[in-house]
Amino acid sequence: MKPVLAASVNAIAGALALALLAGCAGAGGDAPRELKTASDQTAAEKRAQIRLQLAVGYYQDRKYEIALDEVKQAIAAAPDFADAYGFRALIYTAMGENALADENYRHALRLAPRNPDLANNYGLFLCDAGGRPDQALGLFESALKNPQYRSPAKALTNAGNCSLKLKNTDAAERYLLEALRYEPELPAIQAGLARVYFERRDYTRAGFFINRLTDAAKLESLSADVLWLAIRVKHMLGDRATEATLAAQLRKRFPGSAEYAAFERGAFNE
Repeated sequence: MKPVLAASVNAIAGALALALLAGCAGAGGDAPRELKTASDQTAAEKRAQIRLQLAVGYYQDRKYEIALDEVKQAIAAAPDFADAYGFRALIYTAMGENALADENYRHALRLAPRNPDLANNYGLFLCDAGGRPDQALGLFESALKNPQYRSPAKALTNAGNCSLKLKNTDAAERYLLEALRYEPELPAIQAGLARVYFERRDYTRAGFFINRLTDAAKLESLSADVLWLAIRVKHMLGDRATEATLAAQLRKRFPGSAEYAAFERGAFNE
């Protein structure tokens, strides 16, 4: 998982470890229906939630098989727990089991078609590991249209980066500038906008957002592709000192990467 181009592990896991509040709690007689709240949870649903929270912890420790077993027990306690299927998809993605991840995302959305977090996460999967960025944008839009969605910057950033994969810099710029309104310091937004302007050969604007990125995030937290982007921007601007600092990070942390190989052969315009 690329720490600057996607939500962090903690953020994704936290979004998925939600209470079992989907659906409606029916009332007797002619009383109006009400949305289900925490007080309506059954004992089985509470057990399922606890199991999912345990799975999150194991996932964060990269103990994927144990995390899967906890999710399995969550689903056994509450077979319609959509977040459990969504989180299992996240685990399968980390394990490289993309077909299983896709199946679990689709099942989760069948159970909770209006869940914006699931829509955003499935969109991110399709854009990245799933290799279907053209299908992802509708899912991001679905999340953004939901008035209950609490993380619009995530979906906007993901939509922007996905638009870049589709070579649509206009759409990417629009999504990312909107995301900037919600979370102006989010490193993923700075990286995305820097990439937009680099693709347009507007190196001054690209440099502006690279500077914002390096001010907001530690160099040690940047992924190889973002470091390489920053190196290329600084190279085009003639900032050799910063370029050398960034290159040292790339060499130290990602010596066998495609990005470092590109740096060594001087492929700054690729």
